[in-house]
Amino acid sequence: MLFPCPTLSALLQPVLGNSRTSELFSTLSIDPALVPDLDGEVSRAQLAQALNMLLFAELLGRVPSGAAYVRDTLVSGIKAQLDHGALRTVAWPHNGSLPSGIESIARILRPLGYAIAADYPLPKLKMSGYAFAHRDFPQSVSQFFVSELHPERFSPAFQSAVTRVVSTSRDPLTQSDLALLDELAERQRLPLQKAQALLPSLARCFDRQHAEPTLADYELLKAESAEMAWIATEGNVFNHATDRVADVFETAAAQRAAGRRMKDAVEVSANGRVKQTALLADPVIRGFIGADGRRVEKFVPGSFYEFITRAPLPDGSGLDLSFDSGNATGIFNVTSTASL
Repeated sequence: MLFPCPTLSALLQPVLGNSRTSELFSTLSIDPALVPDLDGEVSRAQLAQALNMLLFAELLGRVPSGAAYVRDTLVSGIKAQLDHGALRTVAWPHNGSLPSGIESIARILRPLGYAIAADYPLPKLKMSGYAFAHRDFPQSVSQFFVSELHPERFSPAFQSAVTRVVSTSRDPLTQSDLALLDELAERQRLPLQKAQALLPSLARCFDRQHAEPTLADYELLKAESAEMAWIATEGNVFNHATDRVADVFETAAAQRAAGRRMKDAVEVSANGRVKQTALLADPVIRGFIGADGRRVEKFVPGSFYEFITRAPLPDGSGLDLSFDSGNATGIFNVTSTASL
């Protein structure tokens, strides 16, 4: 089977297989500058692109509404343009081996060529947001929007529940993985075989790294923060993937007409150039430890698919790649229990 991007396909095939890799190339728009083969080596941008593609495919597997939207657009001959992926972290010390807060993710994004482009206070949510943009391909390699919840701004009971939840966290990266990240950071590329070995390990960082919470702790967290309750069940999985579309208002209207559950309003940034909305989070079944020590299951909000329209910057240097605290706060609501 022939693929349009030999290096990217060589990274993805061992993880996804031929059929799913081919489907992914048919689904996502890819910058042609990422295609050239580098004589058996993989650039940091190519590895970042492969990771984004892998995480996009994983999210569609968990978000039926997003997968249905993508199928519809492909029938129309339109590929998805992955603008950014988002995930949530919690900045809280614990006895587990996983680094706290955004560092659990930043430590892999930096070697991949990412740097923090801006930070966004989210005071209503008692969180902070950080936009990571790619140094080499900021316009075409997907950004990461990584948020961090601050438990010290909540009640003592809430803080105790957070401690119990995250105390079981374990680091998915091995010493070999960390050594490869160091090599990538130094050389800005890796031999293909090393990149193939590292990619699945990077993908494992986007998962829940702690044990299933107790139902009592989940309910306690939910009473003060829907976002921390979401972290308790989902961890660091892709909270959402965002499709860059021509007109977010038209997209939203079309999705409502198709009978899909949409966020009520489109969020518009303070500068007017960034407009966002989303499908409501799809429900997922998650396990909890009940008061009697037995495992119970219930429906909770999962991840979702988002849409964004970015206008050009006034100086014509490219699209406005910024985010907006107000937009982000509004988008976060789609994973509240009210979305079920």
